Amino acid sequence: MIGGLGPLELVIILVIVLLIFGGKRIPELARGLGKSITNFKAGFNEEQTDETETTAQQEAESPPKEKTG
Repeated sequence: MIGGLGPLELVIILVIVLLIFGGKRIPELARGLGKSITNFKAGFNEEQTDETETTAQQEAESPPKEKTG
């Protein structure tokens, strides 16, 4: 079971997708979905890298904090 869906539900969904898009368009849709996921992951990783670099630069540029106490 995937996400609460049994095998019968998955077959029904597959049949509906085949009826809507046709057999020839499904590989194109899957390829487009794969590219979208790849681009999303690349953008997400790039954003995290930018955040890490910005934090490191801010720490390097800021004067050391004085200890009080």
